[in-house]
Amino acid sequence: MPTEDAPEGLAGHEEAPDGGIAQPEPRLEVGRVAKPHGLRGEVIVELVTNRTERLDPGSRLSIGELSTGQRELEVLAASAHQGRYIVAFAGVDSREAAEALRGTVLLAPPLQDPDALWAHELVGAQVVDQFGCWLGRVVSLQANPASDLLVLEGGGLVPLCFVVEHTEGQVVVDPPAGLLDPDPREHSGGRGRDG
Repeated sequence: MPTEDAPEGLAGHEEAPDGGIAQPEPRLEVGRVAKPHGLRGEVIVELVTNRTERLDPGSRLSIGELSTGQRELEVLAASAHQGRYIVAFAGVDSREAAEALRGTVLLAPPLQDPDALWAHELVGAQVVDQFGCWLGRVVSLQANPASDLLVLEGGGLVPLCFVVEHTEGQVVVDPPAGLLDPDPREHSGGRGRDG
């Protein structure tokens, strides 16, 4: 597999102003190598992002763990194929080299897009409505064909299409009436309206 010209174990690190090693730039999972494709080193990649520019020619994707040293793969070419992508990486030119990448997680730094919502920024954030009423904390995200969902502690689900503002550690939503209202039976001793 190709490597950057960084010393082993230090890929992605820079020297800090005090002469020590600075913390590496955070990396996000953007895809995974599913399997080799053909005999010339191409692989099938399953993206876990909707940002297909991650596979543009010249893009660099990290592989490996920070603790053991990351290496980078440069994308030479990519084309859509049955919901996945056929990708050629620089230096991966045989079926054996492609086979060695099977199951490899592909990482990349976060894109700088102020209008985008990123999973790593949403999980853990508190959720409030447009009036400032606390609705819960995001514990995960759930894929959904209509709109991905914020999963709140306690099980509440909020479609991302209702997010109106996002700041560090807080998400403001404007949900329709009734989406997050408590079940009326919870306030009547469990007997509901008929009592």
